Amino acid sequence: MIPRIDQTSPVQALYLSFINALRDGGFTGDLSPDYANRTVLATDNSIYQVLPQGVLYPRDTSDLVLIAKLSQEPQFQGIVLSPRGGGTGTNGQSLTDGLVVDTSKYMNQILEINAEERWVRVQCGVVKDQLNVAIKPHGLFFAPELSTSNRATIGGMINTDASGQGSCRYGKTRDHVLELTTVLLDGSEWTSAAISEDELENLWKREDRVGDIHRVIDAIQREHHALIDSKFPKLNRCLTGYDLAHIRDEQGRFNLNNILCGSEGTLGFITEAKISLLPIPKCSALINVNYRDFNVALRDATQLMKAEPTSIETVDSKVLNLAMNDIVWHSVAEFFPAPQSGEKIQGINLVEYTADSENDLKADVKKLTDMLDKAAQDTTTGRISYSIAWGSDAVNKIWGMRKKAVGLLGNVEGEIRPVPFVEDTAVPPENLADFIAEFRAVLDEHKLTYGMFGHVDAGVLHVRPALDMKDPAQEKMVRIITDRVVALTQKYNGLLWGEHGKGVRSEYAPAFFGELYPQIQRIKAVFDPRNQLNPGKIATPAADIPLLKIDGVTTRGQQDRKIPVQVWEGYSEGMHCNGNGLCYSWNPNDAMCPSWKGTRERKHSPKGRASLMREWLKQMSERGVNAVEESKKIKRASFLFNLPGRVINTIGKRKGDYDFSHEVHESMVGCLACKSCVAQCPIKVDVPEFRAKFLELYYSRYLRPLKDYFIGGLEFMIPTLAKMPWAYNMAMKPKFMQKFMARAIGMVDSPLLTGINLHKAAEKLGVNYATLENIAQLTPAEKNKAVILVQDAFTSYFETPLVIDTLKLLKKLGFVPLLAPFKPNGKPLQVHGFLQAFAKAADANATQLNGIASSGIALIGIEPAMTLAYRAEYKKVLGDNAPKVQLLQEWLAKQAEALESNNKQFKAADFSLLAHCTEKTNAVSSVKDWQTVFGKLGQQLKVIETGCCGMAGTYGHETSNLETSKKIYALSWAQVVNNPVNTGKLTATGYSCRSQTKRIDNVKLPHPVQVLLQQSI
Repeated sequence: MIPRIDQTSPVQALYLSFINALRDGGFTGDLSPDYANRTVLATDNSIYQVLPQGVLYPRDTSDLVLIAKLSQEPQFQGIVLSPRGGGTGTNGQSLTDGLVVDTSKYMNQILEINAEERWVRVQCGVVKDQLNVAIKPHGLFFAPELSTSNRATIGGMINTDASGQGSCRYGKTRDHVLELTTVLLDGSEWTSAAISEDELENLWKREDRVGDIHRVIDAIQREHHALIDSKFPKLNRCLTGYDLAHIRDEQGRFNLNNILCGSEGTLGFITEAKISLLPIPKCSALINVNYRDFNVALRDATQLMKAEPTSIETVDSKVLNLAMNDIVWHSVAEFFPAPQSGEKIQGINLVEYTADSENDLKADVKKLTDMLDKAAQDTTTGRISYSIAWGSDAVNKIWGMRKKAVGLLGNVEGEIRPVPFVEDTAVPPENLADFIAEFRAVLDEHKLTYGMFGHVDAGVLHVRPALDMKDPAQEKMVRIITDRVVALTQKYNGLLWGEHGKGVRSEYAPAFFGELYPQIQRIKAVFDPRNQLNPGKIATPAADIPLLKIDGVTTRGQQDRKIPVQVWEGYSEGMHCNGNGLCYSWNPNDAMCPSWKGTRERKHSPKGRASLMREWLKQMSERGVNAVEESKKIKRASFLFNLPGRVINTIGKRKGDYDFSHEVHESMVGCLACKSCVAQCPIKVDVPEFRAKFLELYYSRYLRPLKDYFIGGLEFMIPTLAKMPWAYNMAMKPKFMQKFMARAIGMVDSPLLTGINLHKAAEKLGVNYATLENIAQLTPAEKNKAVILVQDAFTSYFETPLVIDTLKLLKKLGFVPLLAPFKPNGKPLQVHGFLQAFAKAADANATQLNGIASSGIALIGIEPAMTLAYRAEYKKVLGDNAPKVQLLQEWLAKQAEALESNNKQFKAADFSLLAHCTEKTNAVSSVKDWQTVFGKLGQQLKVIETGCCGMAGTYGHETSNLETSKKIYALSWAQVVNNPVNTGKLTATGYSCRSQTKRIDNVKLPHPVQVLLQQSI
């Protein structure tokens, strides 16, 4: 039995008083001093981990005004506040040991779109992709392109002055900022924009914080403009934050926004922004140029720029190879054919062109291809080959792969993994190749591996040296490498902070700014005289207050090394999360993490759950508990012997006894176990796997809810219950029983048995069971056409007509279907942490399936989640003994001859597929397999991109999940299902998906098999 974690790091009394004062003052957002929220927001995408005292989620600007004003009260002037957006920073920008102010949860509305004047006004929590989807119908887009665009907030982009691919054409975020509304620390609100001298003169006269700010900054520019001009490098990626060189813009107007952009929350709370928009280019193409040497690829970029492309991005072979092993490669493989020469690609330049007409685009592309073709026989160029991707769809797919490169670098094998700390250096593009050559020499000198990719046209290359940050010796390399790289950037007239902000790396600011650093401090002091806003970053308000140091802030590795190696490896599914945050995807049509989308709570995301799991394992380890060994003890222990202890502990829980495990439990049970994270997370974090391990341990101390036994045992009871379906249905159908089930058992809307006897139906169809005796009686011709359908409880007992229709279709196509005798799959047991029972069920089922598979006949399954369990959960407990069961469409797609010979038996029509989340993320090609099958039978099948339906097995049937389940469904499925255009056209592969549409919208969606059968003549 695991111990109770009744003590964690307590919230300081000052901060508890502040939070209580906010509550009493009418704060309308969320106040979260709980350890779970603090733990989840203790990390970003950097190497650092800093535990805050609490998290504030303001609902609107008035909440931010209240925070600011209260922080200036004498008793609260020691309070530290750090704004946070998407939390994707790579340098600890939003990490704090004070209070995190997360504006993304509620302040995420697009307030006004002016398409005619090409601007939009948004709240700071709006996500970049969210904005671009909203303005796309107007033919406009917000230009700065980021790899994190599906979760990066506009406020975060402004606070880091973000830029990325295409910056040579489109500039940085601040180039598109027209106005900013900021809550200053005295509680005043100020809207800043480029202003005239007369307006500035009027502001000088103001006797308040706004007047002070304008007087100080204007004086700095007037007094030091010559020094500023000589000190600041002339780079595309010019300095971000406190940008003295652009206090006045190109028209000579004073513009406070150029100080605020990139200030990393150290000057105020940015609440709203008015930003300019650009027309979406009508046409685009991407030329992928392959090289036999990465350094040659870098040097060649200068030559390629002469062909005037929109942008050039570079990736090295390490990033490319990682992409090839990721789900993303399925969408781009056709654009990267292997070189005919057979040479190994060591680097690629991705050269983009955009235009407003096809003719202009072709002419622009021809400039480059003529150059490449002319030099094709010149081996000194280092080029191997090139390919062209035409059209926005193709180009966007490739950029999607490039965007994922950041996370993919964290997915290398072993504990030594690329980490960010010197990853966004910027030098003049003409110096880049020489700079990188010396950079690589430094890394090679220390025998470090690394991955590289970036914006070669802007002189920015992302370099991530590989370290095991749990190893104290390797951790010291952060200082050694950074100091060397800083010297290199100075040598080549560049910057250490070219794109991702300063954050903890601000310690190098005084050396860079030199005699101008005191002026930077004057700016900080006039905004934040007591150093309360994100202190230690960029600048401090006084000479005696130090900046943070790169080796003076707690790292994740320092915390993770407290977890024993055996435990770390035993829970490896969640240990390597690097905070990339892809799971925070805004896109409602993306399968990734429905629980995050349905709750907007970061603890209900893969990143949040991985953070909580690491902290929980650390807490257990500090109490002398080895979670791996404890699991073994539980499996040996007597259920009845430990029951009294669990009863006592559960009573204590209900009385309010604190246990950090309860907070972790709340996060874990909120997971839908859809496994989208397993495939879509670039690190391959597998929440359902470590969730199951946690639940096993948690329920060794506390009583399980009855619903878990009901769900876990249903597969075993169902064959008996099916003999009397009327009795089961009578118990489930009446409203009073439904209320009882909801309250007492914790289940709602439980499905009813069909009452159809599958055994008799199969017998009527002439379908035999797949026993070795029956298989032995098949003729060679019959065996050659045979296939074994593996049953699952959901379709066999709750959707029996589908199984019958599957058998009918297989027979119609000329196959000889056999029905595997039903045995429990066990997946529901695994999902709910009954790991010993699952292993036993898996072994029994695998023994039967492997036995009949020895006949050489293929095994197939209908239900995606249950079928894919054989290659995932089964593989983990049985290894190579896991039975090989294909999805129905995977097998059918290989039967081209049989399909084509029967296509005249089907009436042509077009349909749209809604694929199951587990299927489309963990068996990507299987979705295309359905299109292949339909195409061979004369049908058109379009795939509609949707997120999760919100059901996910039994998740949506659990009382506690009902409202979240419905919210998730409303995000993407509801619009598709209720669109009149789709009436009679939709088909869905998942049993849970079909159950959800029937429950919420009373729409019965057929399975693809049933669609095909109805089209048969």
